[in-house]
This record gives sequence, C-alpha cells and structure tokens, in this order.
Amino acid sequence: MDVAEQPHARHALQRLRDDGAGPQVLAAFGRRLAQLADPGAGVLHGEDLRPLDDVAELAGLPAPPAARLDALADRLAVLKLNGGLGTSMGLSGPKSLIEVKPGRTFLDVIAAQVLALRARHAGARLPLVLMDSFATREATLRALRRHPGLAGDVEPDFLQSREPKLRTDTLEPVEWSADPALEWCPPGHGDLYVALAASGTLGRLLAAGYDWAFVSNSDNLGAVPAPEIALWAQDEGVPFVMEVVRGTAADRKGGHLALHDGRLVLRETAQAPPDDPSFTDVARWRWYNTNNLWVDLRALAALMDEDPAGPALPLIVNRKTVDPRDPGSPDVLQLETAMGAAIGAIDGARPLLVPRTRFAPVKTVDDLVLARSDAYDLRDDGRMMPAFDGDPPVVTLDPAVYRHLPDAERRLPHGPPSLRGARSLTVRGDVTFGRHVTVLGDVTLTGPATIADGEVLRG
Repeated sequence: MDVAEQPHARHALQRLRDDGAGPQVLAAFGRRLAQLADPGAGVLHGEDLRPLDDVAELAGLPAPPAARLDALADRLAVLKLNGGLGTSMGLSGPKSLIEVKPGRTFLDVIAAQVLALRARHAGARLPLVLMDSFATREATLRALRRHPGLAGDVEPDFLQSREPKLRTDTLEPVEWSADPALEWCPPGHGDLYVALAASGTLGRLLAAGYDWAFVSNSDNLGAVPAPEIALWAQDEGVPFVMEVVRGTAADRKGGHLALHDGRLVLRETAQAPPDDPSFTDVARWRWYNTNNLWVDLRALAALMDEDPAGPALPLIVNRKTVDPRDPGSPDVLQLETAMGAAIGAIDGARPLLVPRTRFAPVKTVDDLVLARSDAYDLRDDGRMMPAFDGDPPVVTLDPAVYRHLPDAERRLPHGPPSLRGARSLTVRGDVTFGRHVTVLGDVTLTGPATIADGEVLRG
C-alpha cells in the first residue's frame, strides 16, 4: 500500500489540508511521511561515510571588477531565517530581538550590515527578506519599523510552513486540548524552498529582477552578504553554494559534509546514531556547514516546477513531547529537514571554504556570553570582527546554573569577563563575576565562588 493511503498518513495530510496548506506544502509533507516508513530514516552512520577532499576557497577566488560586483549586488536578495524564539535561553520573544551588544539586537546588526552594503555597492537594492514563523512575525515586523531605510521593492517577510506533530506510538496527528497550538510544529529550516515558492515570494523576487539569494540564520552575525560568491557561482554555473569552515572544538553542533555512495551529504547532529562518536571528529570530517547558502533563484524555480515538494532532502526525525515543558505529555515525532542538505539534492551544488569571520553563530547562552564579550568587536557597518588570534574561545557554563539568560545575567552583572585572550572558560557550579575580570588561556572555575573586581584568571 502506498504510504499516503495508510490511515495515519491520510489523517495527517487531511489535518494539514484543513489548515489551508497548498499543494507544495502537502507534497513536501507527504514525502517526509514516506521517508518515515524507512526503518533507517534520518540516520547516517559514520562508517558509511567518507571524508571530503579539499574544497574551493573564498580566499583563492579572483577579484572581480567593482562594476560586476555592483551589478550582481543589485540582483541579490538577503534572506534570513527568523522563525526561532529564545525559549532555549529562557526567553519568550523572537531570538533576533535579543541584545548581542549593548542596545543592539541581532536584527539591528543585520539591518546595519544590509544598509552598509547597499551604500558600498552603488546603491544596490539588496532587499532584506525574513522567513518568519507565526510566533515571531508580529514582534519582528514591529522592530523593523526602527529601520525605515530598509524598505525595499518586495515584502519584508514570508511565513514558514507548519505541520502536525505525530504520536510516536500510532503516527497519528497528536491532539492536545490543553494547548492546541502545540499540536503543530515547523518542518525544520529545509522548509525554506517550499515556503519561498508556496508563499509567492520566489515568484515576486524573480519578477523584480532578483536572480540570487543569500540565505543565513539571523543568529549568525558573521553572515554578511558577499556578492563575489554569487558572481563566482554564476560564472561557474553553480546553482547552489554552501559556505563551510574547518571544524574546531567549537563545532559541537551543526552539521558536517561527507560523501555517501559518492555523493555529497550533510550530516546533522540529529542524524548521528547515539552509539556513533564519529560526529565530533573534526579532524576527519574537516568541513562544517555554516548555514550560509547561495541559491540561484531561477534554478530553484525550475526545480520547484519539476517537483512541487522541492529538493529531495533527507529526513530528520526529532523526538519530543507534545508539550516540551511537560515530560509527561505524549511522545511525538517532528518530521524535519535541513536546508543545507540541498547540497546533496541539487545537481552541481558545491561547498566553498570561508574564514571564521563569516561564522559566529549564537545558539546558546554560552555563545551569547562569548559574542557579548570583548572577543568580538561590533563595527559601525554591522560586521562582528574577532578580536582574538586563532580559533574562537570555547565557553562552557554549567547548564544547571546558566542555562537561561536571566540566570546568567544575574551572575554577570557587569557583563562578560574579557575573553579575547582566552582559549576556553569552563564554569562548574555557581560562580558570580565581578567587574573587569580577565580570562587568559584555559581557565576552569568551580563554584560556589565570587570572582573579585579586576581579577586576572590564568590557565
């Protein structure tokens, strides 16, 4: 029997249809349901993969004439993933509205980057378009009003899709009368391609003369549009580019590139089996995804015309409870995909090695403490520039004490210590930092403790 004809799949698709989903969203969800029928769905064993050899490097690309860069920049749209809330940090609003430097949110930094690039490239249009969720849209659009100069010739956002969570025991759409909104979930950021098309945004961008999109996470402050990458891709006939960095100890999450049966694949954390320790072997896999992507919009439109479900992305099965705050609520599956996995699904796609300055993700309180510290300088043009030498410092704060941002801020009342001379800072237990504390080398602290004003901690 076709998977779509099985009762649980019929019910899930009907639930999505009743929610107003169009044919492209239904096709993509139907594909994920079919993938779920495979017992090994969403799993990539390290022993089945091979490391990828050297890749092209941004630093080695020829410098194009300024006029060509300006012309390309005028045909480039900047897309930022903005569907996430700051719940993992104990907050309830859009993550992009968290302050990363005093008085400057992620969104403020992004706005500064775009406006500076417009000025640099002969007044290129360079629109900023956000992929919002229902939870982030209203507050984000309100915050954008502080930057009236950003307004462009296309709508400033579009909505990502949503799909029903499935009960782990029956695969039926879950019902949760205590909060029906929790019956739904986003299908991962791999939904980008379908949501772009289904919302009409892809068609509007093409009609306005935009051929390329630079896509990145709103919490990666190093992701500044670089038109020379799109120009290289255009000249080489590459429809999709993933920016990668050399793996370091800081790359504890995210995904790495590898070869599977001779084809490029992106393996995300959730795709590594629990008994497979190879995922964190940065020396073996070498190239780690930044989620900075370059997409030929005309090639994407042709692909969507050919297959309404979009690029054939591998399934990621996310196992949770229907209410993430209630471990006693029913176990559910969320069927997701990763947008970077399109590197294995789009013919001709290629990775490009970029410097660490283009990869400053802020996923946790640990990351935010590092970004707020003097290890990074925020320039007027919105660039977050490292102030350290070599690899970025690794901050590891005790999750029992510092998991939520308000808890961390109480223990860092004067802001983070100086970290530009640190290699790592590990805090175990409850430690409160005084004013003007400096960390040098590798430092481990054990609480309860209070670090005095002006203290210099040496590893």
